[in-house]
Amino acid sequence: MKTTLLRLAAAFAISAVPASVLAQDGSTITVYTSQPTEQMTAVIEAFNVDHPEITVELFRSGTTEVMSKLQAEVAAGQVQADVILIADAVAMTQLKNEGLLYAYTDAPVENLPASVVDPDMTFFGTKLITTGIIYNTDLVDTPPTAWADLTQPEIASGLIMPSPLYSGAAVIHVGTVVQQPEFGWEYYETLADNGAVAGQGNGTVVEAVARGEKPYGIIIEYMALNAKKDGSPVDFVFPAEGVSSITQPIAIFKDTDALEAAKIFVDWQLSASAQEQSVTQGYFPIFAGVAVPEGYPEVDSLNILPADFDQMLADDEANKQHFADLFGG
Repeated sequence: MKTTLLRLAAAFAISAVPASVLAQDGSTITVYTSQPTEQMTAVIEAFNVDHPEITVELFRSGTTEVMSKLQAEVAAGQVQADVILIADAVAMTQLKNEGLLYAYTDAPVENLPASVVDPDMTFFGTKLITTGIIYNTDLVDTPPTAWADLTQPEIASGLIMPSPLYSGAAVIHVGTVVQQPEFGWEYYETLADNGAVAGQGNGTVVEAVARGEKPYGIIIEYMALNAKKDGSPVDFVFPAEGVSSITQPIAIFKDTDALEAAKIFVDWQLSASAQEQSVTQGYFPIFAGVAVPEGYPEVDSLNILPADFDQMLADDEANKQHFADLFGG
C-alpha cells in the first residue's frame, strides 16, 4: 500500500475485514489533512473502535502544503492519497474541477445542511469553523469588538494573522473579507501600513498571543477557545460585523485503489459519532440538534459573512499574491 509520513493505526485480523473490502480494495487508506495531528490521532482511534478492520495512514500539514504535495503527485501521475480532509472549500473545488475527486452519489448526507454538500457530491462539509479575534487577557484591558477596531494603529501594530500562503482557513477568511464592500483590499492595506504581521498557520497565531509576543491575533475560534480552556491567558471575540466560515470538507480521490474503505471512512465522518467527537474537540457541530461546546454561542446566533466561493477560486492566486506583497511570503 501507499507510503506516508505517519501511521496511526495497525491492521487487525483478516477475518474482521469485510468481504467487499478484501475482494476489491484492501483495508488501508491514506488521508491527507490539515486538521491538527493530535486531533486526527483521536479521530482515527474513534474510527477504529467502529472499524478496526481499516488501517488509516496520515499525511498532515497546512492546506497549502497538502495541495502542493498533491499537485506534485498529480504531475507525476501517482496520487498517494485516498481521502482528503482540509479546511478549504476553494481548494476542494479546484480539485473537483481538475477531475480528481470521486462522485460519491450515495453518501449519507441526510443530516447535513444543503449548503455544505457539493452539488456534484464530490465533497461534504464535516463541521463549522469560524474566524474571529484572539487577544491576550494579561496585555489587553479593553478588547476589540469588531474587525474595524483592528485597523487602529495601536492595535494593528500588535496584530498577527495566519497567511493564506499556508492556511486554508486563511484563504477563506481573506477571500471573504475582501469581498465585503466595507472592507476590500483597503482593509488589509491599512493593517499592513499600521504594522500588522502574518505568521504561517493558525497555530503560530495562538502561540504568539498566548505567550504574550503579540496582544492580538486573527484566528479560527476553536484554537483560541481550546487554549483558553487549557489555561492560556487568552480570550476570543466574534466580531460585530460577522465571521467568515469554513466547513472542513472531506472527499475521496477518483483513482483510489481503496474505494470501499474510503467510503466507510467518509460515512463515519458524516455520522453522529463524529459530530459528537468534533464538539469535544471544540468545533461547532454541523448537525442540527447537536449541542455546541461549552461557552460557545448557538450556531443560529452567528452572523456569517457572505462569500462567493466561485469568485474566490477565480481570485485565489491574485489574492495570495496581493497578501504576499503586503505581508511577505
